Amino acid sequence: MSGQSISEQHNVGLLYSDHHNWLYHWLRKRLSCDFQAEDLVQDTFTRLLGSRSQNIKEPKAYLTTVAKGILVNWYQRQALEHAYLEALAQLPKQQVPSEEQRYLILETLQEIDTLLDSLQPEVKQAFLLSQLEGWKYQRIADHFNVSLITVKRYMKKAFLHCLTVDLAFE
Repeated sequence: MSGQSISEQHNVGLLYSDHHNWLYHWLRKRLSCDFQAEDLVQDTFTRLLGSRSQNIKEPKAYLTTVAKGILVNWYQRQALEHAYLEALAQLPKQQVPSEEQRYLILETLQEIDTLLDSLQPEVKQAFLLSQLEGWKYQRIADHFNVSLITVKRYMKKAFLHCLTVDLAFE
């Protein structure tokens, strides 16, 4: 299992049995949904199984940190899905994609969002303004109060990042 030793898996198992209920209640308080809290608890421990986390001295602090990251990702996915569904609601009925197409589009949007999240915030924002809003580089430079050459560097960094990651998946 992902290069973990039996001992490391055992440690995650102990962490799970000792802290599952606490983490569930911590997430439940933030989400107000039993099912989502349980899903995110499972995601948290799944992430631990995929990492090399030995000798955790403060388990609750460690679990909170991991769960917060998962929770932020979940909120971002929810916002993205909500924006997509709002955009779909504006389409004429004959242009609305099928359920399968909507699922595939949403999955792709989430992958793109994850890809772009690894960029610096200003690079990501400049890229999105250019690609989604159609802004010219000079308008982006004016918006961020930076030079045109800075925006060109941002765009180069974003395009190279997208190309590099795309090549890694092939």
